[in-house]
Amino acid sequence: MSATRRQILARSGALGAGIAFTGALSELFAGTAAAQDLGHSGYGPLVPDPDGLLDLPKGFRYKVLSREGDQLRSGEGTVPSSHDGMTALPAGRGRVHLVRNHENRPTATHAVPTVAGLTYDPQGKGGCTALTLDGHNNVLSERVAIAGTAVNCAGGPTPWGTWLTCEETEDKAGTSGYTKDHGFIFEVDPADPHRTGAVPLTAMGRFQHEAIAIDPRHGVVYETEDAFLKPFGLFYRFLPNKPKGGVGSLRAGGRLQAMRVPGVPDLSTVQETGTTFDRIEWVDVPDPLAAETPVRLQDFGPKGITHAQKLEGCYWGGRCVYFVSSFAHSAEGSAADHFGQIWRYDPAARRLTLVIVFGPDTDVQLPGESPDNICLAAGGGLMVCEDGNGAQHVFGVTRHGEVYAMARGRQNIGTPDAPEWGEFAGVTFSPDGRTMYVNCYTPGTTFAVTGPWRR
Repeated sequence: MSATRRQILARSGALGAGIAFTGALSELFAGTAAAQDLGHSGYGPLVPDPDGLLDLPKGFRYKVLSREGDQLRSGEGTVPSSHDGMTALPAGRGRVHLVRNHENRPTATHAVPTVAGLTYDPQGKGGCTALTLDGHNNVLSERVAIAGTAVNCAGGPTPWGTWLTCEETEDKAGTSGYTKDHGFIFEVDPADPHRTGAVPLTAMGRFQHEAIAIDPRHGVVYETEDAFLKPFGLFYRFLPNKPKGGVGSLRAGGRLQAMRVPGVPDLSTVQETGTTFDRIEWVDVPDPLAAETPVRLQDFGPKGITHAQKLEGCYWGGRCVYFVSSFAHSAEGSAADHFGQIWRYDPAARRLTLVIVFGPDTDVQLPGESPDNICLAAGGGLMVCEDGNGAQHVFGVTRHGEVYAMARGRQNIGTPDAPEWGEFAGVTFSPDGRTMYVNCYTPGTTFAVTGPWRR
C-alpha cells in the first residue's frame, strides 16, 4: 500500500483519465465460483448515506464491525491501525471468521497489542486481528491473532482454513528498532491463534512479500514480491515437504524457487495480450533467508532470473495461478511502461500467458484513479478497491467489462475534524455469498455490506 499505482499515473500524466485494459476479462473467472456471470451492469445509483460513512445502492445496508482506536472486545487493547488484506473463513453453525491484516510500520498510531504466545518481535507494530461473527454479522469475539510483525499487507487463505499473513518488508534486526529479522510469512488460525502462535515460515523466504495462492491439488504455494524500486521482485513457488498437510504443516520446510522466463529478464517488456511462454523454468533460491543479499539480487546462474515491478495480487482459479504486476515505469528502472498486467501460469503445461494489460489507450475504461485489491464476487464478476485521493470506491466489474460503483467512502466519518477516508482494502465475501466485507485503510474501519446480491 505504501507505493500506489496512483503515484505512477500522476508522473505519466494519465491521472484522471481512468484505467483501461485489453485482454479477455472472462479469463479471470475461468474455473471459479464467479464463472456464471449474470450480465447485469450494477445495482443502480449510489444513495448518499445520512451518517456520512458509506454510500451504497438502494436496498443495500452496511454495519460497522470494528474501528481503529476502539477497544478490542477481548480487552487486549485497542483496535490497531492500517486495515489491509482480509479473508472470510467458515466457522461452523453459520458463523464466519474474519482475519484482518494491519499494515503497521514503526510510526503506526495504534499498534497491534502484544499478547503472550502470539508476539514475534515486541518492537513490531503489525499483525492480524480475528473477528468471529454470527449469521447476522454480530461480532461475537474480536482478538489479537498475531502481533509483533511488520507491514502485514496481504496474504492468502489455505485449503485447511487458516490465513497466511505476509510481511511487506525486509528490515533486519537493528533496523527501525526491531529485535528480529522481518520479511516472513506467518500462519494464523482464527479459531485458535495460539495453535499457530507467531512462528515465521522461514523456508518460504525473507523478502517483501505481498500475496500467496495455493494449488489445492498439489499443495504448492505461489508467492509474489512487491518490490517498487529496482531491483524488482520475483514470482516464487514453494514446494512444501508436507504438501496439504494441514495446520502447522508448512513449518516442516520445503524448497523455495523463483520463476525464470527464458529470454525475458523483465516482464514489463511483454505488451501483447495472449503472449505465451512455454517451458517455464523454476530455479532454486540460493539463500531464502537473505542473510547477506536480498533474494532478488542473488546469483541465479548465467541465465539470470525474471523480474517484475510491484508483483501484488495472487489467486488460484481452475487449474492455474493468476498474479498481478500492478504497474511498471521506465523512470523507476523498468524496461518498459504499463499500468498493470495480469498473468496466468499453468503448472501442468509449464506455460505463462499475459491475460490482461492495463493502459491509457485500451478500450474498456475503469472509473477512478487506481484499482488495487480485487476479489471474485459471489454473484459473478470482480469487486475492485480503489486507491486514490478524495472519496474512494469499490467498483464492480462484470466479465463483459461493464463497470459499476458498488460503494463509496465519504470524505469524513461524520465529524468536521475527522480525517479524509483512505482507500478501501481487503474486500472479500462470506462463504455463503450473502455479505461483502471490506476495510477502509485509514481511519481503519471494517464494514459488512448486505443486500439483494444477485445469485
